[in-house]
Amino acid sequence: MLGYNEEKGRRSMLRRNWLLVFILVIGFSSGSAAQEKIKFPVSASSKILGYAPLWIAAKRGFFDQQGLEAQVVLMRGGDKAVQALVGGSVYAAVSTPDVTVAAVEQGLDLAVIGGMSNKSTHIVIGGKGYKTYEDLRGATIGSSGLASGVAFLLKRVLKAKGLEYPADYKLINVGGSPLALAALSSGQIGAALLSIPTSYAAEEMGFNAIGKAVDVVPNYVLSAVSARRSWAERNRPLLVRFMKAMVMAMRWVHENKEAAVSLLATEVNLKPEHARKGWEYYVQNRVWDPDARVNVEGIRTVVQIYEEQIQAKGRMPSPEKFVDQSYLMEALRELGGAHR
Repeated sequence: MLGYNEEKGRRSMLRRNWLLVFILVIGFSSGSAAQEKIKFPVSASSKILGYAPLWIAAKRGFFDQQGLEAQVVLMRGGDKAVQALVGGSVYAAVSTPDVTVAAVEQGLDLAVIGGMSNKSTHIVIGGKGYKTYEDLRGATIGSSGLASGVAFLLKRVLKAKGLEYPADYKLINVGGSPLALAALSSGQIGAALLSIPTSYAAEEMGFNAIGKAVDVVPNYVLSAVSARRSWAERNRPLLVRFMKAMVMAMRWVHENKEAAVSLLATEVNLKPEHARKGWEYYVQNRVWDPDARVNVEGIRTVVQIYEEQIQAKGRMPSPEKFVDQSYLMEALRELGGAHR
C-alpha cells in the first residue's frame, strides 16, 4: 500500500496530467476553429463613408462570427472589379452597379446580390462664382470618370435643369470626391458632384451647394455588392455567410449611433462632426438598408441611364435580370427574419 504522502503525490500528479490534457484539447480545438476560417477576398473601389459597412463587418467581428477571413482589396475602376470577379481573385465586389449591368449585357455571368448605398448622396457644388444651375452654363465641371455611373448621374441631373452635354458645359475627369474638391479649390473646375461628407467640407470652405442629385433622381443605386453567378452557385453557403455578416453590419450601424460615429471617424478618417452628419444622412434617408437589400427601382434607373448611353432605348431588359437577392434572403432567414 502507498503511504499517505505517496498517495497524495500520485493524485496530485494525476490532476496535473488531466489539466495538461484539458489544456491541450482546448488549445487544439481553438486552433482547429481558427484554421477553419475561410479566406474571402472582396474588392472595393475606395475607403469612403458609403462603403463603411464593409469595414464595420470586419472591425466589429461579424465576418469572424461567420467563419470568414475577409480580405478587402482596394481596386480603382469598375473594369478591374469585373476582371477580378471573372478571374476568381475576389469573391464579391462593392462598386457602382452600372459596371455589373454593362458586364451582363456583354455576356458575363455577374449579378448584384446585395445593397450598399441605395441612393445617391451627391450634391452639385459650385465654385464661388457659381450659385445656381443656370450659372453652370459654359462651365467646366469635374467628375469621377467620364463613363462612370456618377458621370451619367451628373449628366441626368443637369439635363433635368436645362443643361445639355456637351453643348452647355464641359466635363473633365478629376477623380473621386476628395480629388474633385482639390480641383475645385485650385480653380481647375467651376463645379463638381461631391458625395457626403466631402460636400460638407466644401461648404465649410465657402463653396456653394447648388442642389442634391437625389432631389432630381430619387432612385439611383450608387453602389452595390456583386458576384459571379457560377461561382456563387457553387459556393452558396459561403456567400450566404458573407451576406449574413453584411446584414449584421448594416443593422449594427443603424442601432449604435455613437459607437458607429466613432468607428466611422477613425476607420474612414473623417472629422467627428462629418462622421456624425454623414451617419445621420445615411441612416435617416435609408441610404444603407438595415437588411442590406438592393433598391431594385434604383437599379432600374441605372439600367435606363446605361440604355441611354448605348442608344438602346426600349431594348434593355428589366432590372431583375441583373439582380439575384436569393443569397441575401437565405441569410435573412438564418438570422431570424427581416429587420423591424
